[in-house]
Amino acid sequence: MSTRRNFLQTSFLGSLGLFTGKKMMAQSEEVYPTVKNEPIVLSTWDFGKAANAEAWTILGKGGRALDAVEAGVKIPEADASNQSVGYGGLPDRDGRVTLDSCIMDENYNCGSVMCLENIMHPVSVARLVMEKTPHVVLVGEGAFQFALDNGFKKENLLTPESEKVWKEWLKTSKYEPVMNIENKLHKPAGGGVMPGGPDNHDTIGMIAMDASGNCSGACTTSGMAFKMRGRVGDSPIIGAGLYVDNEIGAATSTGVGEEVIKIVGSHLVVELMRQGLAPEAACKKAVERIIKRNPAKAKTVQVGFIALNKKGQYGAYALQKGFTYAVKSGKEEKIIPAKSIY
Repeated sequence: MSTRRNFLQTSFLGSLGLFTGKKMMAQSEEVYPTVKNEPIVLSTWDFGKAANAEAWTILGKGGRALDAVEAGVKIPEADASNQSVGYGGLPDRDGRVTLDSCIMDENYNCGSVMCLENIMHPVSVARLVMEKTPHVVLVGEGAFQFALDNGFKKENLLTPESEKVWKEWLKTSKYEPVMNIENKLHKPAGGGVMPGGPDNHDTIGMIAMDASGNCSGACTTSGMAFKMRGRVGDSPIIGAGLYVDNEIGAATSTGVGEEVIKIVGSHLVVELMRQGLAPEAACKKAVERIIKRNPAKAKTVQVGFIALNKKGQYGAYALQKGFTYAVKSGKEEKIIPAKSIY
């Protein structure tokens, strides 16, 4: 009798726990921003708003997410006032503007270019690498020649404004990446400017889902200002700066790329979403992984992730305050300050 009573009590409590758990799961899903059954695009930083608007000209008409993300990131690539992406980007320590970009579609197809010079839109070159070659990555002179062979024209990407900043930096040649928070170049006490400062956001990463429920992403950058010749960050590396799995969703990153590469950050975020975490929670776990690997270093740099799942839920998380991301759908258009650990 006692055994039967215990069994019934255990069964009842177990059922109650299962019911409560399901209810809690439903509630937890509701607290995350969600855009269901319609197109949506996310991108890193405030300047992502203009990029999203361009992407929406395609998504809003039922177009493919791949076309939308390419069109979207081309906006900051051509914006001379943005000194961290494309035209007008701050050069390496030798005064050369080198660009990195990648793109990925809903079928695991992907393309990337690294250390590309004198080409305005590296994301479009990356797409051609994906569509016209048996390769995933082309670099340097090979990427440049490929671009020329496919109709791109050679252009000088170093603007007078960025050249002036570079020459100012040469006075000290001090390389000290710092966190980016304000919208002005950070000027250290000793003069000059610091790479990785407030205007050196490194990247625009964009992820989108179209009306067919397919995801794609793109990531493009001129990299850290005054970097060593040949340095490549996470942005053009599939799995680090960008990853898309059409069964689950997509993620992209921004910040100090070396830290993202070491944890294969964007792929990690997608895999955490596969395990059932909502986008914001997955981004937070990835950020915590960076801290676990090197707690002291994590306090001195900025890394941020954004993510989107197939339910239309989206979110972000960063190491430090100051990271923002832009969202555009048929119901909303806004810039959101990401939560952070520090």
